[in-house]
Amino acid sequence: MRAGSGFLDKLTGRYRALVVDSLLALGYAGAGLLLGQEQPPVGWQPMDGLGAVLTVLVGLVLLARRIAPVGVFATSSALWILFIACGYWPVINSMPPLLGLYTVAATRHLRTSLVCAVVVSGTWVYAGLGNADNSSMPTVFAQAVLFPAVVFVVGRGSGRLAERNRQFAELTCQLRRQQEENARQALTEERVRIARELHDVVAHHMSVISLQAGMASYVFPTNPAVSRQALDTIARTSREALEEMRRMLVVLRVGQEGPPEGRAHPADADAYAAEPEDGGAYAPAPGLDLLDRLLERVRGAGVRATMEIVGSPTPLPQGMALCVFRVIQEALTNVLKHAGPTSADVIIRYESRAIVVSVTDEGSDNSSPDTVITPGHGLIGMSERAKIYGGTVTAGPRPLGGFEVRLVLPSPRTGARL
Repeated sequence: MRAGSGFLDKLTGRYRALVVDSLLALGYAGAGLLLGQEQPPVGWQPMDGLGAVLTVLVGLVLLARRIAPVGVFATSSALWILFIACGYWPVINSMPPLLGLYTVAATRHLRTSLVCAVVVSGTWVYAGLGNADNSSMPTVFAQAVLFPAVVFVVGRGSGRLAERNRQFAELTCQLRRQQEENARQALTEERVRIARELHDVVAHHMSVISLQAGMASYVFPTNPAVSRQALDTIARTSREALEEMRRMLVVLRVGQEGPPEGRAHPADADAYAAEPEDGGAYAPAPGLDLLDRLLERVRGAGVRATMEIVGSPTPLPQGMALCVFRVIQEALTNVLKHAGPTSADVIIRYESRAIVVSVTDEGSDNSSPDTVITPGHGLIGMSERAKIYGGTVTAGPRPLGGFEVRLVLPSPRTGARL
């Protein structure tokens, strides 16, 4: 799609250049014919049919100035010299060769440009010498030097500017491709990391089911009530495990089994992650019960962090609780990285159909309300987590200063579709 768009842009640019050159050629030819109708200065003959033909040819040659700048300059200059040799007023056809000189200076090497400038100057002097009795030779020499020099300098500057713009355009395209590639890589790595954490959640559910099934089988002959309670627990846990497994398979659609070798996951290296100390592949992933420990670590780093829970807490599946924990963790980590010593507020609001989590900070002396945050692993990870559970994450500066991260998840009671 991008390749097709680039081709269309080039094609459009070529047609636009052709239209411009056609208008220039017709304009110069028409202006020359109109100027030829005036009474020429003393010593020059009025323009007749031959002069009109030469004038039209000098103008029409400009149609190919972008394709063959040197050839167009040589042809227009030769026709101009022939026009002068026939005794016509040189000023009538002086502009096309000057435009040809500008094009050569803008697109060709310095040596070629200098040769073309000398040709224009020589032609101007030749025209002055052809009517020396009625011309001021000092004026002729001044024009022969000044006019080509100005066109030469402007053309060289325009060429350098065009080359820099082309280099900047190529660099911009390379940077855009690199940013897109980095974003895709970050997205892939984040999805794989989320899938691994969901795997831990499902593994924990299965270990609970295994324990409860063993207990139910053991106490069934002697205590049916406890056995029934264990079976209820198995049913509830298995449903949650199936839901988490379904979400995990959606994440694993990227088709990558792990991150690149030698690259640690961002969360693994996070100094403020409140991970369970017992560890293990079957240990439960972080949940809302570890938020207090997370806040304590953030306070220890110099941020005045508070947490408020509004509404009646709703039991969350472990995967969703992990999502809430990771978003809060990433938001607080960004506060530590970008805001420095400040205050941060965490508000978890349980509404009838949604769970709203907001993490705000007051900013610092070094931060400003219009700070631009570049999407990276953090924001991509938060957005991907929320998307798995049908939620959204928004992040941006606050009008009165500071920064806010807002997570909205559908309540488990609404039965959000996967």
